Parts: sequence; C-alpha cells; structure tokens
Amino acid sequence: MPEPADLESADRRRIAYVLPVYNEQDNIAAFQAALSEATAARGDLDFEFVYVDDGSRDESLERLLELRAADPRVTVLSLSRNFGHQLAVTAGLDVVAEDTSADAVIIMDTDLQDPPRVSVQMIDLWEDGVDVVYGQRRSRKDSVLKRSTAYVFYWALDRLASTEIPRNVGDFRLMDAKVVAEVARYREHGRFLRGIVADVGFRQEALLFDRDERFAGETGYPLPKMLSFAANGILGFSTAPLRLISRLGIFISLLSVLMAAYVAFVRLF
Repeated sequence: MPEPADLESADRRRIAYVLPVYNEQDNIAAFQAALSEATAARGDLDFEFVYVDDGSRDESLERLLELRAADPRVTVLSLSRNFGHQLAVTAGLDVVAEDTSADAVIIMDTDLQDPPRVSVQMIDLWEDGVDVVYGQRRSRKDSVLKRSTAYVFYWALDRLASTEIPRNVGDFRLMDAKVVAEVARYREHGRFLRGIVADVGFRQEALLFDRDERFAGETGYPLPKMLSFAANGILGFSTAPLRLISRLGIFISLLSVLMAAYVAFVRLF
C-alpha cells in the first residue's frame, strides 16, 4: 500500500524549465540562483531545470555540470555542436515531451534579460486555465540596432504572416503539457518556435513585463543570425513569398512569349 508521502508527491504538479545555453559561463550561476529563489515561493510544486548546452565554446558546460552535481533537479543536455537557439530549445522540449511527468514547460534564456520571477507569475495564469502564457515586453533595455531591427521584423511579420503572431514576444513562455505535445509534432529544420506555438491554437494570453539588460557576456544573435531567424519566420508562416515568386514566374513567362513573338515577326517580315 502506498505511503501517504508517496500519494502526496504523486498529486503535486511538476513544472519543467527548458533553458538553452550558448557561451553563458558568466551568467549561469547568477541565473540559477535567481531561478531557485523565484521558484522557492512555490513550495507546492516540483521543478526540473533542463539546461541545453548548444555547443558552447567557453566553460558553460563545466558550469552546468557543477550545477547538476549540486542540485538533483538539474538535467544537462550537451549538443555536439552549435545548432542554434531554436533547435536547442527543440531538443529540450523533446526530452520533456518524452517524460510525461511534466504538467507544464517554461522556456527562457539564461542571460537574466527575462526575469525568473516573471516565470512564476506565468504559473499563476496557467493555474487559472491558460494553456500558453507568453511574456510580452512592455519595455526593453537593448541597443538601438536591436530595437530597430526588432521593430522592422515584427512590422513585416504582421503584414506577411498568415498566422497571427504577437508583437514584442520572444520564446519566453509557459506551455501546458498538451501544447508541448502538439508543438513536438512540428519537425521543421528552420524553426520559428513562437510562430509554431501561435499556430497550434489553445487558450493563449500575454503577461507584460519589463525586459532587463544582459547580466554578462554578449548576445548569441548577431546580425547574420537575426536575419536568418527573420527569414525562417517570414518564409515559414507566410504565403506572400510564394505568391511573389509565382507572379514573377508568370511575368517572366509572358515576357519570354512576347520576346519570342517579336523575334519571329522580325525574321518573317
């Protein structure tokens, strides 16, 4: 017969954090401390912290293994090379999806721009019946270039995407387990996760927050990666490029027919 403690543990809900890491050796300890402090306020829940090292070139993996040795709630995945942020998140989601014990998943970066205390507020909304809670930036302490490119990207996405994707929203979000199961069915290589989550439906709500500066280190999204990421979002969730290519092909075909007719006319007459 199960002990009362075992029954109580079985009734507790479990929250898994998926935490992509790329060259964040100076942030990891501070982030884990802030996350542990924030989640300590919810002693009624069980937490798991799934760190995914995306082929870091610094000592991030060593720092993560130290966390694993100190905290049994920490799981560390180490990718063989740098596959990019979206695929690192996908690897973490796949691990969580295979382990059916997680009731909800929170995705966030480890640079402390997304405050861990906000993730706990997401849990409150989830318990009220929301399936997806996404962090929407009310303000952000980024460079002028970062803010400008973000504005242009969301402006273009609003006008081109066939799926409505919220503005000023990154991958910082909570997803119910049933949403994670649906997202795991999308297997595109060039992934745009916030578009995929918007596309699966369910009840989704925003949680406004003020985004902080990076705690340390440099962004993992330099301009070339940002452009590639934007292309994945626009091409993956908009038919406008296909329509443009089709119309361009029709135009070139008509132009070729007219030129052929002109050449034939000149030769004959």
